[in-house]
Amino acid sequence: MTTPLRLGIAGLGTVGVGVVKIVRQKANLLAARTGRPVVITAVSARSRDKDRGVTLSGYAWEDDPVALATRDDVDVFVELMGGENGPAKASIEAAIAAGKDVVTANKALLAHHGQTLAEQAESAGRVIRFEAAVAGGIPVIKALTEGLAGNDITRVMGVMNGTCNYILTRMLDARLSYDEVFAEAADLGYLEADPNLDVGGIDAGHKLALLASIAFGTRVDFDAVELEGIQRISIEDIRQANDLGYRIKLLGVAQMTGRGLEQRMSPCLVPKNSPLGQLKGGTNMVVIEGDAVEQIVLRGPGAGEGPTASAVMGDICDIARGIRLSTFGIPAKSLTTARTAQSNSPAPYYLHLTLQDRPGALAKIATALGEHGISIDRMRQTKHDTTDAPVLIVTHKTQRADLDAAIQAMRASGVMAADPVALRIEMV
Repeated sequence: MTTPLRLGIAGLGTVGVGVVKIVRQKANLLAARTGRPVVITAVSARSRDKDRGVTLSGYAWEDDPVALATRDDVDVFVELMGGENGPAKASIEAAIAAGKDVVTANKALLAHHGQTLAEQAESAGRVIRFEAAVAGGIPVIKALTEGLAGNDITRVMGVMNGTCNYILTRMLDARLSYDEVFAEAADLGYLEADPNLDVGGIDAGHKLALLASIAFGTRVDFDAVELEGIQRISIEDIRQANDLGYRIKLLGVAQMTGRGLEQRMSPCLVPKNSPLGQLKGGTNMVVIEGDAVEQIVLRGPGAGEGPTASAVMGDICDIARGIRLSTFGIPAKSLTTARTAQSNSPAPYYLHLTLQDRPGALAKIATALGEHGISIDRMRQTKHDTTDAPVLIVTHKTQRADLDAAIQAMRASGVMAADPVALRIEMV
């Protein structure tokens, strides 16, 4: 009889329970697809007595995930607890030292400690798989490491946080303010315990750092990701962008340029007729561009019990089949340290300015832009009934540093009634 692959699962929240359900309900399918049974032998979680909707009585219980990770009857340690340090890190390190393979959904842990853990695992002949850590049920890591292995990747971009996409599309569809939709998302349980992980772009930034490492063969460098959240996006910006033919998305972009590696997670305008522009609700989308394949678009659910458990099981099945890949696509010790781009690629920008309604104000703004080499593509002064005059400008391509200098000059001109909003326009 073929030897079963034995799992130890640490963390029995939404995703952990989803994995238990798949292993129990699809035992015959998993065995047929991998050539061996896949079974759970032991589990661990904070509370033994919590009703999780699945029977756990057939599995050994460990209060300590480190003890679970080192059990003799566990071949693969499945870490679904979360957290960049603490029990998650300690138990993965223990599992590797004990000769176990690891499957995790922990984006924060890998964004901060992925290089060290990958080197430890590969030195020990073990694998770390983490498809579920990026974009939920979308098999983007498998696409980069396997399906697109013959490509030089030129750009990876996408919407990688479903909560932010829900907030931005809900603001547009319901004509609600950011604060109103944020409260809705909180009531629906969409936000992390620390909401800034979502709306501040940190969660999505972790994912982008991991994808950049795989795409460009570089060490994970989350600290180099430029982060800007969606907190300052107003319903007025949502409306005006729509009128101009764009949608606002929290967009992650990683690309290697002559100036170095660009990694940014920020609200951007994208054409509303593009795949990213049409993306609604909590759905994720990743766009990958390569020299041979040109462009592919991967779309799917970015979170939830079924989609994320599906990604975990995909990694488990590969291990059951004997597929063993380096953590980030090439041996960890071969990953290079990328030079961080000191400036981003030129792009057009959307400017939302609020000026004092007095003669010469607009001329001073145009002068500030012109003196910094920025030309105007489109400009619109919207109707107003107050002493403040809203002005919308779309620039031609420019460097962000030049735009920032122009904005400083605008502030010094004495005609600004509020701080401007400046958003990059990303062509996709």
